Amino acid sequence: MIESVGNGRMWVLSGSASSYAFCLTGADELLHLHWGPRIRGVDAEALAAQGPPPYWPFESQLDGHEEYPVEGGPRFVRPSLSVRTETVRGTEWTFGDAVVDGDELRLRFTDAAHGLGLTLHHRMRADADVIERWVTVAHEGDGPALELLRADAAAWTLPRRDRWRLSQLHGRWAAESLLVRSELTYGEKVLSSRRGHTGHQHLPWVALDPDGATEERGEVYGCALGWSGSWRIAVQQLPDGLVQITGGAGYDDSGLLRLAPGESYTSPVFAGLWSEGGFGGASRAWHAWQLAHVIPDARAGRPVLYNSWEATGFDISEEQQRELARRAAAMGVELFVVDDAWFGQRTSDRAGLGDWTPSAERFPRGLTPLVGEVHALGMQFGIWVEPEMVNADSELYRAHPDWVQHHPGRARTEFRNQLVLNLAREDVQVYLWEQLDGLLSSAPIDYVKWDFNRCFTDAGWPGEEYPQKLWVAHVHGLYALLDRLRAAHPGVAFESCSGGGGRIDLGILSRTDQVWTSDNTDPLDRLAIQDGFTQLHPARVMAAWVTDSPNLQLNGRVSTLRFRFVSAMAGVLGVGGDLAEWSEEELAEARGWVDLYKKIRPLVQHGELHRLRAPEGGLSAVQYLLGDETVVLAWLQAQHYGEQPPRLRLLYLLDRVGPPIRRVRTPRGVGCGYQAAADGGFPRFAARRPTTTRPPIRKCEQVAE
Repeated sequence: MIESVGNGRMWVLSGSASSYAFCLTGADELLHLHWGPRIRGVDAEALAAQGPPPYWPFESQLDGHEEYPVEGGPRFVRPSLSVRTETVRGTEWTFGDAVVDGDELRLRFTDAAHGLGLTLHHRMRADADVIERWVTVAHEGDGPALELLRADAAAWTLPRRDRWRLSQLHGRWAAESLLVRSELTYGEKVLSSRRGHTGHQHLPWVALDPDGATEERGEVYGCALGWSGSWRIAVQQLPDGLVQITGGAGYDDSGLLRLAPGESYTSPVFAGLWSEGGFGGASRAWHAWQLAHVIPDARAGRPVLYNSWEATGFDISEEQQRELARRAAAMGVELFVVDDAWFGQRTSDRAGLGDWTPSAERFPRGLTPLVGEVHALGMQFGIWVEPEMVNADSELYRAHPDWVQHHPGRARTEFRNQLVLNLAREDVQVYLWEQLDGLLSSAPIDYVKWDFNRCFTDAGWPGEEYPQKLWVAHVHGLYALLDRLRAAHPGVAFESCSGGGGRIDLGILSRTDQVWTSDNTDPLDRLAIQDGFTQLHPARVMAAWVTDSPNLQLNGRVSTLRFRFVSAMAGVLGVGGDLAEWSEEELAEARGWVDLYKKIRPLVQHGELHRLRAPEGGLSAVQYLLGDETVVLAWLQAQHYGEQPPRLRLLYLLDRVGPPIRRVRTPRGVGCGYQAAADGGFPRFAARRPTTTRPPIRKCEQVAE
C-alpha cells in the first residue's frame, strides 16, 4: 500500500507488518523519515514536523538523512550518484513528479545542467515486508555524453540506536556463505566483488541488529543486491552515530557507462527488509518474498538429481553414462545430468570450451539416443555447459580470438586454462544463442547446469570507445541470453553454478531454478555453508549432493552414507558419487533415503525454515514447518566426555514433552517420526509454546544423524 500525504510530497509504503516513509522539503531535498513497524500518514507527518537535526560545525545536516545522496552540494557522505561531463560534475536536481503504479512509486528528478533525468523506484508488495528499490538514469538533453561513474540502486538509512552489530556472509572457493557477526564501528565497511561475477568471497547481503537479536527475537534490518557482476555495498557509521548503507553495480567509481543523448541506465534492485522476529524471522521473510516474486516457477518442487562428474571426470562415454543412469533410476533419482566432457575435443580442461556440439567419438549418434533412454527410465535429462568461457585450444578461439576479454599489447591471462568471452559483444551473444538454442532443440533436454569457472582479470575490449562498460554490459548480455533461452524453451530448468557458489544473488535467481551452493560436498563442512546460505536464500534453491567417502576432493574425511544424505536433505537433494563403485547394500540404503526425502520434500523446499541450533560443534538442527506438518533434521557432530546430547527444543508443537504426535516407520532406523540416528536413538526434545499465531503441528517428522 502506498499512502501520499503532505500535499503530495510525503509517502508511506506499507507491507504486511512494516512501513517505510520519506518526504520532500521545500528545497526538493528527499529526506528519510521511518523504516520499521507499520505507521500511518499522520505519523509520518509528525516525524517530518520535528525539523532538521541540530547544526554541528564541519558536519552536514543532510548526511545520514537523505533517501538518495548525490555528489555535490553540502554533503560529505559517500554519494550514491556520481555523474560528469567534460565541464560539469555532480548533481543538483529539481523534483518533477511522483507516479503511483500499483505497488510501485516512481519519483522523477531532473538536472538541467546535465540534461539528466533521474527516477527513483520504490516497491513494497502487500504480502511482504521487502522494499525493492532501484534507479533509472537517462540522458534527456542534446549535449555531450554523460559519464556515469556511479549509480547505486539505493541508500538505506537506519534509525538512531546506541549500537549496531553487522552480519555478513564471507568465504572462498569450497567455503562459501560463512556467517560472521561483528560490532559496527565508526567509519566505513565495504564489501565488494571486482571479479566480474558475484564472487565466492561475499554474498551481496548485510544485516544489522541494534540490541543483540537472537534467532527468533529482536529487530533486524537486512539489505540484498540483485546483481550477478561486480558490485559494492558500503556500510557507513557517521560521526553522529547514524548508519547508512549504499549498494549497486560496480566495485568502484571508475565508470559504469557513458550515456549518449536518448540513452538510459537502469540499476539492479537493492532490496531491504525490517523484521522484529530475529534473524530467523528475517530469513523466513526473505524466503517467502523470493518464492513469491523472484524465483521462476517456485511452487514446483525440484527433483532429486544425479550428476555424473565425480564418477567420470573427463573420461566419458555413452555406454558409461547409460549404466550410471540405470543405477540412478533404480535409486529413485528423477533427473540425470551429464556433466563436462560431452562436447568437442574436451578430453581435459585444456580444450573444447566454446564448441558446444556432441563429441563424435564419445557420442557418435549425438545426445538423442541417451536422452531417450534416460526418459525411458523415468528420469529427466540434464546437460552441463559453460557458455561464457573458451579454451585457446578450440575451434571457436581459433576462428575468433578477438572475442575474448583482453587488453591489447598484454598477455592473455588463463585461469583453469580458459579465457572469458566478451558477452558484451552482440556477435558473441548471437553465437551463443545459436549454439545453445541448437543444443536444446536437438534433443528433449530438461535441465541445464550453467557454469562459470573463471573470474575477470583482463577485462579489456579493444576497439570500444568506452571499454569500462564491459563490466555491466557482460551481465546484461548474460541476462538477455538466459531470458531468451527460457522463453524459447519454457520446459527447461536452469541451475546457476560458478565453481560452486561464485554466482549466487537475487539477479541470477530471478532467471534460474536453483543454484549450486558449493563445490564442497563434505557433509560436515556443508552444515555451516548451508546455515549461512539460508540466512538469505530458501532451501528450495539450495542444491546439495551426496558424494563418495572418503571425500577425496577436499579433506579425505570418512562419513556414513546416512550422515551424507541427511546433510544434503536440508536443501535440493542430489547424488554425485560414483555409483559404479557403490555396493548393492549402499544402493539399497540410498534408495531408502531418496524415498524418505520425497516424502518430506514439500516441507523442506516450501516450508518455513527454523534454525534450531547453529552448526558450531555438538548438536545442530533445522526445523521446517508447512501447514500442520513439520520435519526436523538434526546432526550430532561430536560428543565429549561421555556427555549426553543436549536437549533440542522444537517450535510450534502441542504443549507436551515426549514423542512426536505421529510415529512413522523409517528405513534402518528406530524411534519417532522419520528418524534414522546412527546410534538408534535421538536427542531428547521438549516442545515450546507457539510464539506466533499458527495452527498446532499435527504431524512431526524427524531425520537425525
